[in-house]
Amino acid sequence: MKAFTIFFLICLTVSCSSTKETALNSGNLNGSWQPTMEEMDGQELPQTSFEGHRLAIADSVFLFVAEGVDEGIIKYENGKMDIYVQDGVNRGKHFPAIYKLENGLLTICYNLSGDKYPEAFETKSNPNYLLSVFRKE
Repeated sequence: MKAFTIFFLICLTVSCSSTKETALNSGNLNGSWQPTMEEMDGQELPQTSFEGHRLAIADSVFLFVAEGVDEGIIKYENGKMDIYVQDGVNRGKHFPAIYKLENGLLTICYNLSGDKYPEAFETKSNPNYLLSVFRKE
């Protein structure tokens, strides 16, 4: 219940926040996002595996709801993203990623091993990479 309360508060904050840009982020990614596709090791995952997942971004704060809840700091600029989990099942982890926002879809390719940024939006032959495509709610 606490996780859903936090998720609701972040979504409310995002929907009521101004459009003023910060030095760190453009604000384009602010909002609540629902995955429409996920892929690992070159294989698209069944929709049932990510049904109910949500990503909420409010400037430099994120909340990700899946089987558990992760929250922390997100930094993104020039197609690169750094996700620092401060609380949740992945507490203490850093996930480097690349992202693009095109036609209302946010595509993120994460390196779950945390050692370097992915070079492309593909997971084939990279079993530690996760590709997610999100649509804003």
